[in-house]
Amino acid sequence: MGTAILSGLLKAGFDAANVAVSTNSVASADRLVQQFGVTAHPIEASQEANANAVVGADVVLVAVKPLYVTEVLRQVSHNLTDGALVISVAAGVTTASMEAAVPESVAVIRSMPNTPAIVGRAVTGVARGRRASEAQLNKAVALFETVGKVVILDENQIDELGTVSGSGPAYVFFLIEKFTAAAMELGFDQETAHLLVSETFLGATELLAASGKSPAELRRQVTSPNGTTERAIAQLEAGNLEALFAAATRAALARSKELAAGK
Repeated sequence: MGTAILSGLLKAGFDAANVAVSTNSVASADRLVQQFGVTAHPIEASQEANANAVVGADVVLVAVKPLYVTEVLRQVSHNLTDGALVISVAAGVTTASMEAAVPESVAVIRSMPNTPAIVGRAVTGVARGRRASEAQLNKAVALFETVGKVVILDENQIDELGTVSGSGPAYVFFLIEKFTAAAMELGFDQETAHLLVSETFLGATELLAASGKSPAELRRQVTSPNGTTERAIAQLEAGNLEALFAAATRAALARSKELAAGK
């Protein structure tokens, strides 16, 4: 995710000379330098890599697993510039816990982008902590707009957003996976089945975006009375997909709460 956001920033015209990153290995640091022209600090070479990467930074993006967010912030806190903005990309880590790990002069914002950031089609939710100004919120929005759409939320909605747009790409991939298997049962080889299903999903979503119509309206247009699609939709409805999706999002939300509690 950090690499996707970095790529978006640079494509939007941000100067690579003003970007410093930390990464685990020397090999990954060399790769980032060669690919993007940024300054890279490998943790493998120095325990101060994270701290060195934030020196002089106006904005610090923390893109590590939730378990390590506050630990990393404590590591770098002594090198954070007064007035700096720290933005986390992690589920379940509250702004209050981040604020407790950095100086009072540093503001924090919590974000939840999703993996389509890699192709510039992310949906990112952002919520500011108590010390973040309107200008800093706007700065965070501008950053994430380089990789897609941005929604400003109250913090109590961030975990809920994560269960929809954060986990959502996996739901779509899962549906494509199962639909492809169904196509193969009809006799198509794997390559053809994948083509049929993936291009159908892509075409349908592009039609939805371009038409301005609701998914229900477009579905009705495809569903002729007493036809094949109507029969298929009836089978899907019998499986109570609405209840399954509701249960799935509740399960994801429960796990997000567990992560926030350090479980």
